[in-house]
Parts: sequence; C-alpha cells; structure tokens
Amino acid sequence: MTTSRPKRVKEIPVFRSEDEERKFWAKADSTEYFDWSKAKRVVFPNLKPSTATISLRLPQGMLDELKVLANQRDVPYQSLLKVFLSERIASERGRAPRRAKRASA
Repeated sequence: MTTSRPKRVKEIPVFRSEDEERKFWAKADSTEYFDWSKAKRVVFPNLKPSTATISLRLPQGMLDELKVLANQRDVPYQSLLKVFLSERIASERGRAPRRAKRASA
C-alpha cells in the first residue's frame, strides 16, 4: 500500500499593493500555490445577498391585505412580502428561515 505525499506548493510572494496582487493572480496558476484537494467549503452569512428586480402581478385584494399587515407591523409591504416568502421557502425546504438584519436609514 502506497501513501501519497502531500502536494508541494510554491510559496506565495509578498505583495506591495492589492493591485500588484491582482495582477499576479490574473496570470498565476493557483494550483501551483494551493493544494485544492484540501480546500473546504465556507459560508459568509453576513454578506448582503444580491437582489433582482421582478414584476409580480397580485390580485388587488391580496395586495391590499398585505399592505394592511405591513402597516400594522410598521414595515414596507415589499419587505413583509420578502419575509413571508423567505419563511415559506424555508418551511418547504425543512429548515429555519434566515433572519435579515434591518437596514438603518
């Protein structure tokens, strides 16, 4: 039985600026500097998710009810709709909904 040796990687140079580093990585092969077989998936939970603008047609009565509920909670109706959608998606997928931090004005 043979044991595999760890992959030898090159030492990453010290950069004087982000611009210099950016230029280096634009040309360098990262597999020469990192052993990607040891890479682990990470999650950045505090990053602001990107958003997309959509057009959604709702029955007027449903929109009116949504606005009443939002007014009772003192939040914009679009924000409340996102909360409702997030909770339902989480429920359907069997996990707890993610709580977004409220943006300060």
